[in-house]
Amino acid sequence: MRTPHVLFATTAALAAAVVAPPPATAAAVPAPGTYYVQSATTGLNAADSGGAVEQHRPRGNEDRQQWQLKANGPDHLLENTDTPGSCLGRNGDQAAAVACTSADAVWEIAPAGTDRYTLKAPGTARHLTVAPKPSGATYPARLAVGGAGDLAAWYLTPVDPATGPMPPQGQRTLDQVTFLTSHNAYANGVDGGFAPPFINLVPNQTRGIERQLTDGVRGFMLDVHQTPDGAILCHNSCTLVSRPVALWVDLQRMVDFLKAHPDQFVTVFLEDYVDPGVLRAELARVNGLSDVLYRPDSTGVRQNGWPTMADLAAAGDRLLIFTDHSRSADQAAGLTRDSFGVMYQREWTVENYWSMGSGIGSSDWSCYSRWYDAGTNIPLTRTEPGFRPLFVMNHFRDAGITSTATTDNTKLADRARRFCQPAARKKPNFLAVDHYDRGNPASAVATLNSYTYP
Repeated sequence: MRTPHVLFATTAALAAAVVAPPPATAAAVPAPGTYYVQSATTGLNAADSGGAVEQHRPRGNEDRQQWQLKANGPDHLLENTDTPGSCLGRNGDQAAAVACTSADAVWEIAPAGTDRYTLKAPGTARHLTVAPKPSGATYPARLAVGGAGDLAAWYLTPVDPATGPMPPQGQRTLDQVTFLTSHNAYANGVDGGFAPPFINLVPNQTRGIERQLTDGVRGFMLDVHQTPDGAILCHNSCTLVSRPVALWVDLQRMVDFLKAHPDQFVTVFLEDYVDPGVLRAELARVNGLSDVLYRPDSTGVRQNGWPTMADLAAAGDRLLIFTDHSRSADQAAGLTRDSFGVMYQREWTVENYWSMGSGIGSSDWSCYSRWYDAGTNIPLTRTEPGFRPLFVMNHFRDAGITSTATTDNTKLADRARRFCQPAARKKPNFLAVDHYDRGNPASAVATLNSYTYP
């Protein structure tokens, strides 16, 4: 299960990229239409909450988060689609839902960089803004009306964006492609044990790694724990686990597959509980790993964007390994994982929260960053000049109940399109599911691979 570690602060450069809007060419005010008003700081959406306007986790067409942008002379109104006649407006120094006929409903919208805008009360210096973050807490839910600055930058994200055609096979870049991804790929009951008795009876997958590769799975989420035997794949703990699989064994399966299929690309996501030295020794046991390991940190990706899939295949760069471990913790230990080719995931991707709820019953489709708390803020909307992080979209529950996963997987394309794609302002690159062989999630992958997102 993708349970979160205690999150450490990321590098100062990354934090600056998250908070400060990059300099860019100004964009025109969007055309009239239906939008999410989305904070450029948190990635959360403005929602009408009983007359107060708060920032909420993106929930698609639920939760009163959609606003109709309308011209009002030289200025604009934002009318809530669920309550005709009610607009996003001001009540003193707080944002509020007000009558669209009120002077407090009118906004002067101006560009603030690529796709970013400010919303200002006409003739004043009072902006729609996220309230300052208190020490030891997340940003307040209630939106404010105050001064200019980073907290007053907004995206106007179209509810129904114009998409583009997918480039020809040889011209597709890595960030344009979507891959079927198996959550807890090792917890399959075929290759070996993965959990203590009884828990072992509820696998997240029912086919081994080799079969998953044959079936088209190209992303693998693996939980790796440290034991006297090295880096071992177990759920939560390796205590009482019978016949667990070592990490190097599954990586060898992937490398062998890639050697036999030179046009394919595989990504591994490690939920990583091992010391860096132990992980380095484990990778050294994989024959041929260096022949296929992809190092985006040494190929100019942050400056030039992601390469094409054809270029990756030609260079032999076809296995990308991420860790959810903290760079700062490794620096304190004196050995960073990217020194031997394992990338720090928070520097290269964004990822939504890992659970839709319990294994049975209703699900929570809200789509928000798993890295948003009192000490960490990496919104799904994060971008940098010239670089767009890959988007990992989790679509699974706390427990991998087969019948529930089957139903959930039939709804994957719908959630991706209506909830997670606008929440991240990018198309998901990895669709992570339980029981990938049920509910046809591969059809959602095919759908997403038929277009590009702006």
